[in-house]
Amino acid sequence: MSLDRPVAPDPYELLPQVGSFTATSTDVRDGEALAARHVHDSAGGENVSPQLTWSGAPEGTKSYVVTCFDPDAPIPGGFWHWVAVNLPADTTGLPEGAGADDDALPGAAFHVRSDFGTRGYGGAAPPQGDQVHRYYFVVHAVDVERLDVDQDSSASVVSFNLAFHTLARAIITPTYAH
Repeated sequence: MSLDRPVAPDPYELLPQVGSFTATSTDVRDGEALAARHVHDSAGGENVSPQLTWSGAPEGTKSYVVTCFDPDAPIPGGFWHWVAVNLPADTTGLPEGAGADDDALPGAAFHVRSDFGTRGYGGAAPPQGDQVHRYYFVVHAVDVERLDVDQDSSASVVSFNLAFHTLARAIITPTYAH
């Protein structure tokens, strides 16, 4: 049973233009299906965040934010799967499983709640039989050391703040259907 709806636009094309840099992963790749390891346990996966590495962020980068967003969720605002905030500027990657809890993040970085209601990574879990979903893993190069948010901020509030402080983005977009 497909919900038979049009594909949502690339959400980052709707935002102000910023620079880009490079993100890579040993676990996820553009256009390829997520492995069960990175799928939410409610969908039969292991709910482990993927490894990410980045390079080439612009001069003036003072911190990073890592997010995972599904614009294809069957709700008007998409679905936030992961938001790690205030990663130090000297961070060049996160190991697999860094989305487990704040202790797995470098420096004073922290997670805000995903749309699952938990602080940390929540893997793909589209409705069974729905269309293929895209998962935008985005590393945001930020022009301040700390966004003016805390652990109780919503993913949407973090995203709103990023609209004013993002210098560049590095994006990897794997897919998944259940």
